[in-house]
Amino acid sequence: MGSTSVTLIFQPSGRRGQVPEGVTVLEAARQLGVDIESVCGGSRVCGKCKVKIEEGFFEKFGIDSRMENLSPLAGDEGEFLTEEELAGGYRLACCAAVRGDVLVFVPEESRGARQVVLETGKERVFNLNPAVRKYYIEMTPATLDDHRGDAERIRRTLAAKYGVPEDLAVDYSVLTCLPDVVREGDWKVTVTVWNSREIILVEPGLVEHCVGLAVDIGTTTVAAYLCDLRNGQVLAVDSMMNPQVRYGEDVLSRITYGMMNDDGLAKMRGAIIEGLNTLAGRLAGKAGLTADDILEVTLVFNTAMQHIALGIEPRFLGRSPFTAATKNALDIKARDLGIKVCRGANVHSLPVEAGFVGPDNVGVLIAEEPYKEPEKIRMIIDIGTNGEIDIGNARRLLCTSCATGPALEGAQIKFGMRASPGAIEKVRINPETLAVSYKVIGLDGWYPGVNNPQAKGLCGSGIIDVMAELFKSGIVEKSGRFNLKIASPRLRKGEDGKSEFVLAWAQETSIGRDITFTQGDVRAVQLAKAALYVGARYLMEKLGVDAVNSVTLAGAFGSYIDKESAMVIGMIPDCDLEDVMPVGNAAGDGARLALFDVEKRREAVRIAGTVEFVETAVEPDFQERFAAAMAFPHAGDGFPHIQAVLDRIPKWQEKGVSVRV
Repeated sequence: MGSTSVTLIFQPSGRRGQVPEGVTVLEAARQLGVDIESVCGGSRVCGKCKVKIEEGFFEKFGIDSRMENLSPLAGDEGEFLTEEELAGGYRLACCAAVRGDVLVFVPEESRGARQVVLETGKERVFNLNPAVRKYYIEMTPATLDDHRGDAERIRRTLAAKYGVPEDLAVDYSVLTCLPDVVREGDWKVTVTVWNSREIILVEPGLVEHCVGLAVDIGTTTVAAYLCDLRNGQVLAVDSMMNPQVRYGEDVLSRITYGMMNDDGLAKMRGAIIEGLNTLAGRLAGKAGLTADDILEVTLVFNTAMQHIALGIEPRFLGRSPFTAATKNALDIKARDLGIKVCRGANVHSLPVEAGFVGPDNVGVLIAEEPYKEPEKIRMIIDIGTNGEIDIGNARRLLCTSCATGPALEGAQIKFGMRASPGAIEKVRINPETLAVSYKVIGLDGWYPGVNNPQAKGLCGSGIIDVMAELFKSGIVEKSGRFNLKIASPRLRKGEDGKSEFVLAWAQETSIGRDITFTQGDVRAVQLAKAALYVGARYLMEKLGVDAVNSVTLAGAFGSYIDKESAMVIGMIPDCDLEDVMPVGNAAGDGARLALFDVEKRREAVRIAGTVEFVETAVEPDFQERFAAAMAFPHAGDGFPHIQAVLDRIPKWQEKGVSVRV
């Protein structure tokens, strides 16, 4: 990176500023607060960050913007740009390094927007028994006849009034300012005690608010909850994209980034800590408090995200036997992690089960409590970039993880995007006419019922719907290939010469292009859904069951996807659809339960130590099973609960008709 600065102007936002010469346009956009879509986090694999370089002298801004003020076209960059785009001055923001003044236009399809992040779970009953408690005490002032230390005076008074152990430790940060605080309060103070073991804060006078922070750090999104530890209420909720996405879209790519760059782990860790501090500040502000008022933090994440967030070397998680540095629950001072809350506050991480099945899955378990079900076989699936599956009941519980990849979150899908305004979230295809109707995030009704839908692309729930509807309509065959016997203007050859289906015509979109679902998109969905299904079937076999009594869908996909669509494409095992239940962000619920009740933390340790982990990838017939699971819904397994739906799939090869839409 050069030592000189250049001017960048982004339109239509109008943001401008000086950036160091040598940074990419994407990095410059982040510095200047311009949100450019980048599903892969700048790793040059998604092609979503297209921008247009405006050439010429712009007198209003006093700059001469030229294409040569950027680094030359990178070798892999041209794969994502058409000849027309290249001629029109388009570049990928993640590839183009700035060498001089440039005016950048961000087209509609590349403009990022706030993602719809699942923050809520379901109503749950819990005991209120937090690790931190506040006690108000009034002490007799020190005299020449009673010259006990301030800390000893506090301990003695707490023990006498509240029965708190008198051998409490005192956090060093408390000790440094204790004399001033005690005298400012005229010997009347509020003392915060952690786990009946340590004094972590002393405040002058009576202070009643007592809050903690629970955070679910997902691979792609982060959801945080500010909670009142006196009454169990959630005071505020906030979320953000995981800032580590710039370093890779999945756990393995981030592990690789850390291995390939000397400062990779530090950068990734710094990014998530900065994100946590941002969330803590925003949440505290919503409640009329400051981040310093947060007295306890609980974190859940998969094992790789845990290692990176805590600064633990993650490389060995990416190698067999995928061993974690520690599986124990952890208690770490917030200040040691750089988390800017109360200096004496503790950060609690739930335990790891095994491999990539980390504290987030433990959070799901203590929220859903399948280990308390006496007879029925429950399956819990948390669908994400890294999917986790649990199965069993009170007698036995098994788990596994599946590398579903980022396809279901929009990456690797031609018109895929995150769940934000403009994303198609629900789709229906008429099996007779192949007419398409869809619902866009931000609009109340369905198109064509609403005018000017301004669609931008497809989010995860829409991707699953499209795949199911293409199969149910006979447009895509069981193998995943498009049925070329169908003659319809919607089914055509794409720019790459491969088949694609038009979901929205250009005039219906805000990007001025047809939104299509391609043969490559079908393949990406097949890989993701096969990974989940194979994992589920292995667990059923290990447990010795042919069917499950219920399927619980956790996480964002569990709440937003159509459960029939998920079963039709073979993402989840056969089950009565009435017993397929979404439960919201169960991992976030688990983090909150652990914040509210220390007994839940002990329960988490016990369950993490008893659940049996199954590593499916080492099974000798894994590849054979995976290939069978690529078919829709499966090459051999039956789905009796949706057989009626499968029986209605049109046989276009028998009809031999042309369809005009």
